[in-house]
Amino acid sequence: MSIRVSIVGPTSYTSLYLMQILLRHPQAKLTYLASQRAELPDVEKEFPQLLGRLSPETVVGPIDPRKMAEVSDVAFLCVPHVAAMQHAPGLLEAGLKVIDLSADYRLANAALYEKVYEHAHTDPRNLAQAVYGLPEFFAEKIKGAKLLANPGCYPTAAALGIAPLLQRSLAKPTGILVNAASGITGAGRQAKPHLHFPEMNESFVAYSPGTHRHQPEIEQTLATLKGGPVSLLFVPHLLPLARGILETIYLDPADEDVTQEELFEAFEDAYEDQPFVRIRQDFPNVKFVRDTNYCDISVRLCPPGSENGATKIVVFSAIDNMIKGASGQAVQNMNLMFGQAQTAGLA
Repeated sequence: MSIRVSIVGPTSYTSLYLMQILLRHPQAKLTYLASQRAELPDVEKEFPQLLGRLSPETVVGPIDPRKMAEVSDVAFLCVPHVAAMQHAPGLLEAGLKVIDLSADYRLANAALYEKVYEHAHTDPRNLAQAVYGLPEFFAEKIKGAKLLANPGCYPTAAALGIAPLLQRSLAKPTGILVNAASGITGAGRQAKPHLHFPEMNESFVAYSPGTHRHQPEIEQTLATLKGGPVSLLFVPHLLPLARGILETIYLDPADEDVTQEELFEAFEDAYEDQPFVRIRQDFPNVKFVRDTNYCDISVRLCPPGSENGATKIVVFSAIDNMIKGASGQAVQNMNLMFGQAQTAGLA
């Protein structure tokens, strides 16, 4: 079957990588690029990588749900939070399935969303039916979704690196530290002084420890998968790279008898049938997941450094923040929603 695709917000980084994936997808057809700009963008000038690759039949037009529904089956929202929930209701009412790459439908609790994002949630009715799109754990729900909340990049790497240990009760659900570093495309395409090349080059800096907007999303996902409360501290950093995320995650063993073999077995069993998670004996490297939809994971049981110290579980999780952390995962979810192999267009 052919999947006809619209993209709302075709000039973002996520839309660029999304278009590149869809252009090689065996069943997807890019039909409508919807922009809210008064002067519609020339997408091939915005992104020279796409020069000569878009079909002349692909419409670049205003955000018009009725027109989009005439030529599309699904709409990807590649717009910032707040903007997404302004457009999603009309797209759903027009009969389109919607995959939102913003944060507007990730947090199930509207009050929590309003606290974290400092803006009222204007679409609580659709928030209640949104499905969180982490395919490794929610594939069956994703298959029937009409509104799909694509996970954040940091939360994807964290959830995949932590969930199997909590589900097997190998690690405690409290006192978790997620130490994460990301390339600067995660901050979006809009120019910001602190992301200017002279500022970021040869730089490595932390920001928003314990207050980052992704921390509640990580805790919500893990609590759902564990079946009980989970608490953690999330400390993000910016790398002087365009793309890539590496997370080093510290957990306390649930008991003193936990072994290295049990840790690897938990991950291998959890992801045995998952096409995009690779369990490595060596250490994951952002270089080797770039341009892929893979999440590379490894784990170590680290003994205490002194007599008064404590054994720690240390997990290493690496993804490309623009692919598995955004556009690639969005296509993986689209594949599930339309009965395609998860790997279509991605492997």
